[in-house]
Amino acid sequence: MKEDTTTALAAGSIPIQALLRLPAVLKVTGLGRSTVYKMIAEQAFPAPVKIAKRAVAWRDDDVRRWTSGRLSTSDASL
Repeated sequence: MKEDTTTALAAGSIPIQALLRLPAVLKVTGLGRSTVYKMIAEQAFPAPVKIAKRAVAWRDDDVRRWTSGRLSTSDASL
């Protein structure tokens, strides 16, 4: 018999994607609000997803992948 979504969620078989609102994105990345939106426009930062009529959030995995892909200043060999 096939599980319904509620049962599957309760059993933990469907992974739930964590979402970050802008203050959390700013804290995690160290970037400012205008820099985040400028980088989104330049396609250099993950775009947010719309979660309500006037609200957006970023997928935690997207932000983590972006931060892990950045070189820290201590790693730069220039």
